[in-house]
Amino acid sequence: MNFVEQVTLQGRHATLEPLAPQHADEIRVAVQDGELWKLFFTMVPKPEAVQDYIDGLLALRERGLAFPFAVRDNKSGRIIGGSRYLNIDPAHRRVEIGGTWYAKSMQRSGINTECKLMMLTHAFEKLDCIAVEFRTDWFNHRSQAAIERLGAKRDGVLRNHMIMADGRIRDTVVYSIIRNEWPGVKTNLQFKLEAGESHAD
Repeated sequence: MNFVEQVTLQGRHATLEPLAPQHADEIRVAVQDGELWKLFFTMVPKPEAVQDYIDGLLALRERGLAFPFAVRDNKSGRIIGGSRYLNIDPAHRRVEIGGTWYAKSMQRSGINTECKLMMLTHAFEKLDCIAVEFRTDWFNHRSQAAIERLGAKRDGVLRNHMIMADGRIRDTVVYSIIRNEWPGVKTNLQFKLEAGESHAD
């Protein structure tokens, strides 16, 4: 399967659309909801940097290194966040889900749970992945808790893993879900959605 094929993932609450230049204006509005770029442990663009953000992600897609999505809230019709497949490794059928963010007003709304369920289902059942990774900043405890609620298990910490734009050296916490765990994880996520439990990165 092509890991960067043009695919739209449709859910009850949200739709994951392939990121495109025409999403720029809506993304600028979304990132201002909560001024998300001010959180030092995230990589959300400032409003004036949204075009560079989109151009960079589309360049990675052209090189087969990532597949970015814009997240649309089905109820309002607005773009309210983003997520992507990255660290794509077709030879070993592995992929990471990351770069996830949501407008503050949409956090803890159940959107994250459904989006992760759609992306995991596509990865395991369409792309035939044997493992899906999640990575987050050592200081992003909210993201770590959200990843653990998905059912991912902590693999370890990559020390001095990344040099951030502000010069800070980031330690990265790595989680994964492997293929034999997927049926149980899927059932758990479906149960959370039906029960109305909400999560956010």
